[in-house]
Amino acid sequence: MHKQELEKKHMRKQRRFKQHRYRRRADRAIKRRPPWREYNLTVVVLILVIISMSIGVIEIKITDTISFLLLPLIYSLVMGLALYLAKPFKYIDEEQAKVAEGVMVLLIGVLICKLAISSGQSIGIIFQVGPALVLQLFGDLGTLIALPVALLLGFRREVIGMASSICREPNLGIIIDKYGFNSPEARGVLAIFVIGSIIGTPYISFLSSICVSLIPYHPYAFAMASGIGSASMNAAALVPLVHMNPAMATQLEAFAGCSNILSFCLGIYMCIFISLPLAEKLYKWLSPILGKGNAHIDDDGYVPDDMDEDDDSSDKLSFGKLKRWGALLFGFSIIVAVGSVVGYNASFVGAFIAMLIISLITIIGMSLERIFPVHIPSIVFISIIGLLAAIPGAPTADFLAHYVSQVELTTICTAFLGYVGIAIGKDWEEFKRIGWKGVIVALIVITGTYLGSATISNITLFLTGMI
Repeated sequence: MHKQELEKKHMRKQRRFKQHRYRRRADRAIKRRPPWREYNLTVVVLILVIISMSIGVIEIKITDTISFLLLPLIYSLVMGLALYLAKPFKYIDEEQAKVAEGVMVLLIGVLICKLAISSGQSIGIIFQVGPALVLQLFGDLGTLIALPVALLLGFRREVIGMASSICREPNLGIIIDKYGFNSPEARGVLAIFVIGSIIGTPYISFLSSICVSLIPYHPYAFAMASGIGSASMNAAALVPLVHMNPAMATQLEAFAGCSNILSFCLGIYMCIFISLPLAEKLYKWLSPILGKGNAHIDDDGYVPDDMDEDDDSSDKLSFGKLKRWGALLFGFSIIVAVGSVVGYNASFVGAFIAMLIISLITIIGMSLERIFPVHIPSIVFISIIGLLAAIPGAPTADFLAHYVSQVELTTICTAFLGYVGIAIGKDWEEFKRIGWKGVIVALIVITGTYLGSATISNITLFLTGMI
């Protein structure tokens, strides 16, 4: 009996570890090198944002009707990556990249909060288009179009992990839990995870700007399609759309934010019960016809952190955590406020106050995740708080609307992707090892889910009389 209790305790600890792996890694990185020691990282990102916002948006026309946008967020990411790879540059090395990776986990909450507040402001129209928001989740099945392509490129059972989802953190956990870490399915999902982390954000921004100018869908449909379960890709896909339709900015941000939360909360069940079984069926049917089996992903590739020796107390809320979070978000708020002045001639004070409000909601959401007895991701708390606080009629609604509107999503994304560029630099060798075949599959996965969701959203909006 005692042995069974120990086994159950160990299994509970494993489940908690899987749930908390990414936040633990972030907490360790930030604790090891707190913001007041890594001020040089903040200064570097500030410079990247100033340069990027000064350049602004560059529109490149392919034809009279088709164009794509080069956005400040792309410049910031590329320059951050270049600084890491530039060995003579001493201010950014692997230690700073680890801290930047930890900062990303916190800053995702900021992106979510900005979109949640927009969702609260537009709650009426969100209810009107509710069916489209729910049904667009089936567009996630568009990733399956990558499966036959991956087979033709020579992958084998890796394709089940590669093509069953967008391959972000929740999907990674599902595949590893079902097939085991050393399985080919796990190697496939990890490969797309790495590639998506490095090129997914700039690619979906490019894809969005091309689709908006080429495909005659309503902007609402593209906004919903941008919610694929990744905060950074969600924002990157939305920015070109908002730039082309500035009068709809609040509504588009609202649809994108709600769609992303639905994808995060319900997408895991879509993967477990629909897309993963379909991927297995398709592999069984197509592999004898298309499979070549010469493009395996090696076992010694990218791996997430193994179970560490930290006890459960490392997940608890502490004054030290709050102090480090506050310092990080204070610095990030200054960066975004300066970027708002440079890019949009906004009031520094107004933009700074807006970011402090967003940062406060983010910290509250992060804290609730630590103290709530049942595991609920912080982005759920952040989304609920931001949405409820901004609903018309709420005591805080007018205050939030006045200040948060002074910060553009583009500026927040540009600052965020400065950290992303530095963080992904340390995975560059892994990216090169996966090779061009993995890149092709990853791009098809992202394209499939984006266009699939946009198509379903547009059809549903038309059938329900919303457009």
